[in-house]
Amino acid sequence: MKNSIGKIARLMIGYFLYGLGIVLTVNANQGLAPWSVFHQGLSNQFHITMGVATQVVGLVILVLDFIFGERIGWGTIGNVAFIGTFIDLINFNKWIPVSKNIAASYGMMLAGLVVMALATYAYLSAQLGAGPRDGFMIAMTKRVNLSVGWIRNIIEVVVLIAGYFMGGSVGLGTLIMAILFGRFIQVTFKIFKFDVRQVRHRYIDQDFALILQKLKKEKTG
Repeated sequence: MKNSIGKIARLMIGYFLYGLGIVLTVNANQGLAPWSVFHQGLSNQFHITMGVATQVVGLVILVLDFIFGERIGWGTIGNVAFIGTFIDLINFNKWIPVSKNIAASYGMMLAGLVVMALATYAYLSAQLGAGPRDGFMIAMTKRVNLSVGWIRNIIEVVVLIAGYFMGGSVGLGTLIMAILFGRFIQVTFKIFKFDVRQVRHRYIDQDFALILQKLKKEKTG
């Protein structure tokens, strides 16, 4: 029980930090990361908040993950539900001002990348499932004869272009974030001595299987 509470706490901290990191990069006002460009574009086109746009896209991708046979954890569902909620909460309360100074803007953007890297460590280390976008990337890698790096780049280029034509913000910061974010994650994992290859996620189907086993035992007992 104590272990489960600790994992849930890690997830929620990770979701909040990820939402905070996204708002920092958005309010830095120097261009957005590819997925954020897409979410902002949807927000502009359909007159919804960026948080809701993030949730809608996450839900669609979650369904695709399921169709493609990718395993889903409670953390995957939480990713869809809570990161967008925290984005809107932070924006609604205006906790992060929009930067109007170039030097401060890039400082805010880099701070956002650091926070999102910490968030990635926090929710992955809970071992309750990765985000739906990562699951989609893995699903595509299994079906196309390309490396995971190429698949990730292709997906991000597609969402970036789509987001740009829907009015998402693209700038020098977009290129900087595309180059640096992966490296920030690597450094964060190294600091915390976290080897993502050793992560063994717990998935929803495993929980359902345990419940069915208990029910069968109760019936036979």
